[in-house]
Amino acid sequence: MPPEPSRPAASGNVSSAISDVVGIKESTALQQIFSNQALWVALAVALIMALMSARYPDQYGTRENFFNITRNFSFIGIMALGMTAVIITGGIDLSVGSVMGVVGIVVGVVMHSGDGDLFSIVMGLSGAAAAGLIVGRVLVRGGKTWTMAGIGGAVAGAVAGIVAYFLFATVLSSFAAAAGNHWAFGVYCGLAAGILCGLFNGVLITQIGLPPFVTTLATLAALRSVAVVLSQNKMIYQLGPSADQFFSWFGGEFIVANSVWLLAILTVGFAFILNTSVWGRHLFAIGGNEHAAQLTGVPVVRVKLQAYVFCSLCAAVSAIMLLGWQGSAINALGTGYELRVIASTVIGGTNLIGGEGGALGAFVGAALIEVIRNGLILAGVDSSWQGMFVGAFIILAVLLERVRGRKRE
Repeated sequence: MPPEPSRPAASGNVSSAISDVVGIKESTALQQIFSNQALWVALAVALIMALMSARYPDQYGTRENFFNITRNFSFIGIMALGMTAVIITGGIDLSVGSVMGVVGIVVGVVMHSGDGDLFSIVMGLSGAAAAGLIVGRVLVRGGKTWTMAGIGGAVAGAVAGIVAYFLFATVLSSFAAAAGNHWAFGVYCGLAAGILCGLFNGVLITQIGLPPFVTTLATLAALRSVAVVLSQNKMIYQLGPSADQFFSWFGGEFIVANSVWLLAILTVGFAFILNTSVWGRHLFAIGGNEHAAQLTGVPVVRVKLQAYVFCSLCAAVSAIMLLGWQGSAINALGTGYELRVIASTVIGGTNLIGGEGGALGAFVGAALIEVIRNGLILAGVDSSWQGMFVGAFIILAVLLERVRGRKRE
């Protein structure tokens, strides 16, 4: 590991100070390519697929099997992108599987009920939250204290929420009734539920100072219970009049499943953000040395909070895509997925200590786990052994990172 950076001068350049925190070293393009763990994982995926296709051409090397592999790992891959952001900061989120379950049930319940009154209530709450945040931020930037900004935001939010509710409940009641029956409202509520879960985790970790492992372990159990209560421990399979359109959008396919295309788009977008944006540099700076990052002016609390929200939002998106494919919502959705998501992230090269990782690594890590799982099934290996292989690859990935760390030193 690089030596701990010294505190930069107050008048120094913030960008260069952040580079010092992250520990960037000059290296040739060839060295960067061959030191990239995601590249080696991608090669392993290609090698395993080639060997299995040669060994089982009629079962493995088919379009149908390729479709199944890509579809199955796309759900894990989307969640692994969010987990990558959290682990880069040095944190962890064990609750992503339960977040997935809650979001799936929320979407299912909302689409099943098709309630115009619920639409009016949600729009009122959304208007209140938006107005409160905007007014509070304006007041803070105007030099007001956090107390005054909070009071002003609360008053503005209450007024905006009441106005929005009565507007949709009376003047626009016919629109509210139609919108309450549309799949887009269910998706909106599901994404909002994911954001709230991330905010809950993030506030406990960044504001109160609870350890990420303990906090997300607690929410893993709590959110699963919430999913059971919301669903009344029943499967929700009647998703309203717009269900067919919902299944077409989120569970459909074009050559490969729509979830695979979404994963590819999110991977490219997240890779661009990590490598070019200020937010991406801040993530790496916090993971490299949180205290030093704070000294350089990085808004540590805000960035870490955003990372947990992004992680839960990715879990929400994955839940919606999975619901579109399965066609029904169950409270067990996402059970055990947290292990596969973390494994995908670590195998792809994200350092559990923080400060290192990438979007492509999350993509190929998820692909490797599914390729192995699929190959074991076709080879007739008992499914009970799958966990052992996943655990072995996690250990190998950590050992590889340890070797790479020693070489950097």
